[in-house]
Amino acid sequence: MQTAYDIVIIGAGPAGLSFASAMIEANIKVLLVEKNSLESLSTPQPDGREIALTHLSLKILKKLGVWDLIDQAEVSALKEASVFDGDSPALLHFKSDQSTVDALGYLVPNYQIRQALYQRVMQANNIDIVTDSTVEDVQYQHTHSEVVFADKRRLNAKLVIAADSRFSNIRRKVGIPALMKDFSKVMIVIKMNHEKSHKNTALECFDYGQTLALLPMVGCASSVVLTVNSNQSQAILAMSEQAFNKKITQDFKGALGQMTQQGVRHSYPLIGVHAQTFIADRFALIGDAAVGMHPVTAHGFNLGLRGQDILTTLVKEALEQGQDIGAKPLLTRFEKKHIHLTRLMFFGTNGVVALFTNDAPVVKQVRRFVLKFAEHFPPIKYLIANHLTEANKGLFKPVERLLKKWPF
Repeated sequence: MQTAYDIVIIGAGPAGLSFASAMIEANIKVLLVEKNSLESLSTPQPDGREIALTHLSLKILKKLGVWDLIDQAEVSALKEASVFDGDSPALLHFKSDQSTVDALGYLVPNYQIRQALYQRVMQANNIDIVTDSTVEDVQYQHTHSEVVFADKRRLNAKLVIAADSRFSNIRRKVGIPALMKDFSKVMIVIKMNHEKSHKNTALECFDYGQTLALLPMVGCASSVVLTVNSNQSQAILAMSEQAFNKKITQDFKGALGQMTQQGVRHSYPLIGVHAQTFIADRFALIGDAAVGMHPVTAHGFNLGLRGQDILTTLVKEALEQGQDIGAKPLLTRFEKKHIHLTRLMFFGTNGVVALFTNDAPVVKQVRRFVLKFAEHFPPIKYLIANHLTEANKGLFKPVERLLKKWPF
C-alpha cells in the first residue's frame, strides 16, 4: 500500500462504495478502508433489509454503472402505497398513475446493492481496498490530512471521507458533534410468503403499540417490518415460527391470507443521527455518518446516495479545473447543497414518528385528521408523492431556501 492517496474513504458500506464507484474514471488514486473482512464485503449476505429506491437514486445507480449489475429478477416495482392509523378508517393512499411516474419506487434487497457496488469498484485500476483495518485518527496538515491506522500505519490524503456508519468514530475524532435520537424501539424485519397478491402495494400501519410495514417483493412475498418497544423485541424474536406466522397474519387482518416466515428474523435498534456539520478541514461526511434516518419514510439510503453524488460532482469539477479537491470552498459548497434538505428530512421524519406512535387519545384524533386532510387535498398528496419518489426535486427548492435561514 502506498503512503499517499488523493482520497481516502473510511467505510465500505453503500455510501462509501458509491463514492468510490464514481471515482473510477477520474485520474486520481483512491483508498477504501473497511474494518470488516474481505469475504463480508465481496459476498454480503441477506440481512432482511429491502431498499426502496427513489427515481433519483435509480438515476444515480445507472450513472455509476451499478444498476445493470443488480439481479433484475430481484427488483420489485412499488406501484401503490397506503397508510393506516390503527383500527380507524383513516387512510392515505398513493398510486403511481396519480403522479408523473410509472412507479413510486423500486424495491431492491440491500445485499444485492452492496454486492453490485463492490463488483463495480473491483473493475477499477485506480482504487485500492484494504479490509480488516481500522482508522484511529485523521490529523489535518494544511496541504493534506494524515490518516492514522490502529496498527500505527500512516498515510497522506488530500481529502478524507467518512462513511463509517451513524456511530462514526472518525466523526467524533475530528471534532464534529452529532445529535442522536434514541427512539427506544427495535425494528424486526423478515421475508414472508403469503397466499394473496400484494398487488405491488406498500403498507404502513401505525397500530397501537407497534408499527407494521409491508414492502412488496417479487411474487407472493413481502418484506415485513415490525417496530416495537425495545422491551418487547426479545419476546417476539423468541416466538416459534408458528406463533409468529399467526401473529403477522392477524396483524394484517388476513388481507393477504396466511403468511409464512421465510428465513430468519433480523433486528435493528432504532437510533437517528444528524451531524451538526458535514465537513471539517479536508474532511467530509457522507451516508449514515452524516445523517442516519428513522426508516419510516424509507429515505436513509436515498439521502446517502444523494449526498455522495453531490460531493462526487464537485470533486470531478475541481479535478477538471485543476483545483484542490480538499479545499474548504469545495467542501462548503457540498455542505450547503446537502445539509438543509437532510435537516428537513431528519426533523420532519422524527415529527412524523412522534405523531404516529403516540397513543394518547387527543394525538390519535390529530393524526386521523392529518391523514384525512392529506387524502382529500390533492396538492398535499402530489407534494408528498413527489417527496417520496424524488421525481421532481425542484418542488422542494423553496423549502430548502427557507431552511437555510433557520438557526439549527
